[in-house]
Amino acid sequence: MIRIEGVTALVTGGNRGIGRAFVEELLAQGAARVYAAARNPGDIAPGPGVVPVRLDVTDPAQVREAAAACPDVSLLINNAGLFAGERLVKAEDPDAARAEMEVNYFGVLAMTREFAPVLAANKGGAIANVLSVAGMVPAPFMGGYSPSKAAALWLSTITRAELEPQGTAVTALIVGSVDTRMASHVDGEKEDPRDVARAGLKAVARGEHVADTDWMAVDARARMSRDPAAYERQLAKLLHVSNLRTGR
Repeated sequence: MIRIEGVTALVTGGNRGIGRAFVEELLAQGAARVYAAARNPGDIAPGPGVVPVRLDVTDPAQVREAAAACPDVSLLINNAGLFAGERLVKAEDPDAARAEMEVNYFGVLAMTREFAPVLAANKGGAIANVLSVAGMVPAPFMGGYSPSKAAALWLSTITRAELEPQGTAVTALIVGSVDTRMASHVDGEKEDPRDVARAGLKAVARGEHVADTDWMAVDARARMSRDPAAYERQLAKLLHVSNLRTGR
């Protein structure tokens, strides 16, 4: 368990969407300092307690530089993500799935490896991996994104086991549909990013292993548990509806 008040945190993808909401919510809850990381630090909204950091999670050199520049981090929030909007098998861009895996899985792994010693030096701390309901249930209409988030979910479990001796907690946050640019393709109600960040920090503070941050995440997991085959067919229908809209 970790106290949010007084914590020093680093948030990847901290320039917009859920990442920016985490930065804002951390400060609202009394964080001492928040390193907001983005490929272009100029995109980071300035403010008291915010330290912009140049970081592309797919660049090993920049990941190492971030770990060296932020030695006081005790909460790492792996939020940076990529949704390419492509199919998996019938993809127009065959490299899209690889790009999604690089950011959503290997980026999380790289950050975790580099910051594990930093967290150990700061009494263990915690890691929060911002994942997706698409990593908990297979989403055919989300191409390579769904498998990449599933991989990051298992990474979270394995990380928790490996880092347990140094006292590092790991929380996998299962996020549904949120009102961000990444979810612009999704119809229906969407959650406020600040509400998701608030729920996520509450789960981290409690030391939860896996936590749903919103109603859609809870509902999707419940439907999958009740009737996996029926839910799979429903998700496949969404894929075909999407195909009709795009002509693909």
